[in-house]
Amino acid sequence: MDTIKRVDGNRGRRGLELILSAVLTMLVFLVSEATAQNGTITIPNGNITMNITTGAAGSQPVADIDVTGTLRYWRKAAIAKVTVGTSCPTQAFTLKVLATGVVRGVAAPQVTLTDGMLAVDFITSIPSAAGWTSATITLQYTASATFAQGNSAELGNDVHTITYTLQVQ
Repeated sequence: MDTIKRVDGNRGRRGLELILSAVLTMLVFLVSEATAQNGTITIPNGNITMNITTGAAGSQPVADIDVTGTLRYWRKAAIAKVTVGTSCPTQAFTLKVLATGVVRGVAAPQVTLTDGMLAVDFITSIPSAAGWTSATITLQYTASATFAQGNSAELGNDVHTITYTLQVQ
């Protein structure tokens, strides 16, 4: 089982956004692709910070969608899957992730990441057949909040440790 975790390196950092805004901060622990071998998983890009901006009068804050993240996985000897889970002990806002551009395997519908959740299937039925070595997909994150949930100026930032795991299905 190969696991990659998104970890926080900026604890204590506070958003400087307007009083009604919220910030979700996610940082990625980089893994060198040069060390990747058959049956592994990497997140080859850097840290992500998402900002939920205030909405128009009478509406909810505007969600932030980020599609700069990628995940690369290598073929295993058996049919495999990627699971996802998160840890964010002081989670106040909503964070979702969607796998897009999946050509090796079947992407799950958008997953809502909730603190303490058990890992759930993210990409299933990744083939073990010869003819391919690795696949890279885009991670689409959506961060959102409601006025009722508060804001980062009052509650602090949500900092997620997101874990992606490649394992035999």
